[in-house]
Amino acid sequence: MSMLTELISREQIAARIRELGETIRNDYNDEPLVTVCVLKGAVIFFADLLRAIDRSTTIDFMRIASYGCSVSRETNVRLLLDLETNIAGKHVLIVEDIIDTGHSMRCVLDLLATRNPASLAVCTLLDKRERREVSVDVSYAGFVVQQGFVVGYGLDFAEDYRHLDAIHILDPGA
Repeated sequence: MSMLTELISREQIAARIRELGETIRNDYNDEPLVTVCVLKGAVIFFADLLRAIDRSTTIDFMRIASYGCSVSRETNVRLLLDLETNIAGKHVLIVEDIIDTGHSMRCVLDLLATRNPASLAVCTLLDKRERREVSVDVSYAGFVVQQGFVVGYGLDFAEDYRHLDAIHILDPGA
């Protein structure tokens, strides 16, 4: 049986997303913006963030695989779904649920940089900076979190817990 301990409440998440949305809207002003959701984990955050940005953007999706059905981390990242949008000359904001070691996001950034965007920026709900193994510049971070396996608000463990409206620390052995 797993035990969950709430780390970040739904109210804290909502307030922080409003702040991020306002900052992003102000940073990009009237510049054309492509927002890219990294599936599956970021989809809930992405939808709420788009409403908070409250301006027209082109939206697109990517899906990568780097987690299996366990808490261990693979460093081999596979692209499962690529963008449909031509991002050459456009400002691109990549929206992710969590960045920990940085391998997945580094792969995404390196791939998209080859397509000549005007700029690339990263917005993540959760930033596990202390676990970083490769350099990733996070432009917008919702919350900095420490050790612990987190679930909820789109983040999963073996495809479960995504539906939770808050962020929890999961102890799968409890």
